[in-house]
Amino acid sequence: MDWQTPADYSTTVITEAQVRQLAGKPPVSGAWRDGDPAGERRFAPVGRIELESGESIPFVRVAFETWGELSPTADNAVLVLHALTGDSHVTGDATRGHVTSGWWKHMVGPGAPIDTDRYFVVAPNLLGGCQGSTGPASFAPDGVEWGSRFPFVTIRDQVTAQVALADELGIRSWAGIVGGSMGGMHALEWAVTHPDRVERLAILAAPPALTADQVATNSLQIEAVRSDPHFHGGDYYDSDEGPASGLALARRMAMLNYRSATELNDRFSRSWQSGISPLGDGGRFAVESYLDFHGNRFTRRFDANSYICLVDAMNSHDVGRGRGGVDAALARVSALTLVLGISSDRLFPVDGQRVIAAGIRDTLDGSEPVVLDSAFGHDGFLIEEEAVGAHLRRLLRTVP
Repeated sequence: MDWQTPADYSTTVITEAQVRQLAGKPPVSGAWRDGDPAGERRFAPVGRIELESGESIPFVRVAFETWGELSPTADNAVLVLHALTGDSHVTGDATRGHVTSGWWKHMVGPGAPIDTDRYFVVAPNLLGGCQGSTGPASFAPDGVEWGSRFPFVTIRDQVTAQVALADELGIRSWAGIVGGSMGGMHALEWAVTHPDRVERLAILAAPPALTADQVATNSLQIEAVRSDPHFHGGDYYDSDEGPASGLALARRMAMLNYRSATELNDRFSRSWQSGISPLGDGGRFAVESYLDFHGNRFTRRFDANSYICLVDAMNSHDVGRGRGGVDAALARVSALTLVLGISSDRLFPVDGQRVIAAGIRDTLDGSEPVVLDSAFGHDGFLIEEEAVGAHLRRLLRTVP
């Protein structure tokens, strides 16, 4: 669901230098705001978006980034869709406009699996996000942040905004749509709702619908944010302090599902963060410090309201809702499809990918998904770049 640097994969002790990175009070919101450096972002005004709820957002802006050149016939475009806490910055360095480097930087570029010498790659920030697209931290028509007034949006609503972006860019059909985790939910929704606009499809570590267990886990994260005394019902942007503690706690909870138990146990075991014992002497286990550090770092680049908005959208995901069930919905997909799961994924286990692979008629590997044997858990689709990249090359080189 998120990205980390290679050093994060193996570290067992959070260093003093890392702790100093987070010195000082976190911002009220880590959202990108109007007036901040744009970085590599571009912005598309896509107008009014009508929502499934019956409400509407009168003016929507979608932030996005592109790589490569669109062909004269606009037939070489690939849409890359990010996970829950991602953004449009798929590849590239951290700059004044981007507080983190690209989350899939070896997967998109010249000669990369998604080859920008051949393809025009588009990566939007989700509707409801906090890195340039319209979301709770954006200004509403009255000139005040949406905050608690931002309407409930679903996966389908977010795809509606992406469709409007495609229309704005003059892209009638995508040569490929690639999405992992929450991005995989959007990719699947695209292929079900607009089968004539998707030639190839990659669903990575995503389910056909969220289960009760997954919704329950998400509900705890939402409550962690809302219970922060600085949340103020979602209207905290003019406060001196934002709900950083609640957001950091939600992030710590989520990270336990992003990695496997085996990886955490092998990496940290029962090691201590320092020479002070955690057994009554006030010390900490190394894994506690690791989660705390990454939770606190997260508050520097994300917005609490957006976190709730996007988790709520993820909970809405059920590709069969109102369509006669999952099997009937999957039967609509006409794109040549790669379905990939991670063996140790405890957030979205492989059972979900098996349902998708069995229900789509034209897949690369028949009725079974590709299953990567990885110890990294759900985040394996981000970390196992060589293996995932090989399968994306296979998909993009196959004629539908």
